[in-house]
Amino acid sequence: MVKFFSKDFTVEITSAGQSVKKTFELDKSVKTVTHYAILSNREDLAYYRGSFRLEINKDEIAPEGYSAKKVMCWPTVSPNERLKSIGRKNTGNGLINFEYTDTADGRTTFAAYTVSLSIEGEREED
Repeated sequence: MVKFFSKDFTVEITSAGQSVKKTFELDKSVKTVTHYAILSNREDLAYYRGSFRLEINKDEIAPEGYSAKKVMCWPTVSPNERLKSIGRKNTGNGLINFEYTDTADGRTTFAAYTVSLSIEGEREED
């Protein structure tokens, strides 16, 4: 039997134009990832300045330069519609490769911020 799981992985953006590459490892009980979203403590900066690349089990979900705007959610969005569906991606080796890039946009002034990759899926029951 499978159970729902949710996990956030966070990176710190401390300088303008910074790119951060990080590999996260899922618990061995996690079998599939079904949804994801980008969250931030400075949604305005992530929305206007952010792009990313996402890979799950060597399967590219979002190519390099994919705009964070496409997967961010706002309070006006229904809670059941806040994450982007990706079907049922097998976690295989359990590795998630995430690369986030901050790019000046001319509308915002840089300040340090955090970005979280929020994922949901299924895991084996304990």
